[in-house]
Amino acid sequence: MESETIRQGLERYSIGQKLRRLRLRKSMGLSELSKHTGLSPSLLSKLERDLMHPTLPTLLRIALVFSVGLEYFFNPEPKPVLEIMRRGERLRFPEGLGKRHPAYYFESLDFRAENRKLNAYYAEFEDIEASHLRMHKHAGIEFLYLTSGKLVLQTGEQGHVLAEGDAIYFDSAVSHGYRKVGTRRTTALVVVTA
Repeated sequence: MESETIRQGLERYSIGQKLRRLRLRKSMGLSELSKHTGLSPSLLSKLERDLMHPTLPTLLRIALVFSVGLEYFFNPEPKPVLEIMRRGERLRFPEGLGKRHPAYYFESLDFRAENRKLNAYYAEFEDIEASHLRMHKHAGIEFLYLTSGKLVLQTGEQGHVLAEGDAIYFDSAVSHGYRKVGTRRTTALVVVTA
């Protein structure tokens, strides 16, 4: 008989839930799993419902059927990638700290998401003189979708004029900079590979 301490210690691993998920992913019934493991369907049912906890040899017999190692049952399962960023939770930053005339302000749209494969920003561009255009570059790819206004995106020696609804995808290892055109509010969604 398990002590309360042992039961609580094993509970955090959710072994029964993981066992059930493995079985259902293979569309396998308890009787079929019983044939493969030599364990009774009633014992397997108790293990899945965490009414009993398996010994390591029992768990290994089950793991072999599903081609997983014992660590599968003891490592935390990865969290599904889903994160909501509410508008009021975002923070607004200038293009660079300490710059007198930032070309744009940005808000990270995904800073809470773990293990990001990309970075998404909301950007609002400011009026700057062409002579104040600051070029920068970084590894990866950048995608910009202009949601309002008009913008010049300078890549290397070329200037690309974008209007509301236009999008551009480019290699951000090439030196580039942004300059608002006209007086209308200019905003964009910017996505950069991490």
